[in-house]
Amino acid sequence: QVQLVESGGGLVQPGGSLRLSCAASGFTFGYYTMKWYRQAPGKERELVATITTTGGSRTYADPVKGRFTISRDNAKNLVYLQMNNLKPEDTAVYYCNAVHVLGNNNYWGQGTQVTVSS
Repeated sequence: QVQLVESGGGLVQPGGSLRLSCAASGFTFGYYTMKWYRQAPGKERELVATITTTGGSRTYADPVKGRFTISRDNAKNLVYLQMNNLKPEDTAVYYCNAVHVLGNNNYWGQGTQVTVSS
């Protein structure tokens, strides 16, 4: 059974940090590009960060560049999103996404809420 389980969300003050984790199971993790998306209320889901299968390439959306870092541990089937200097506009549900390198499989987690507020 394929599962992506996000954790680490919560309420944080502006300027604070959070680290999201996504635990993968039920598929061969090392064959999948991993992504973090987010969706704020009333807005479309947007891509935040991407990391390739070996972690050799990482890309970020402009609003989070320099503040967020995506990483992965293929031995533990985990992907992380370290979020620093959080802003109120980062408030959203954050989703983990796995895409097979051949593009034939695409899995989603259930999401974790991140709220940035004083």
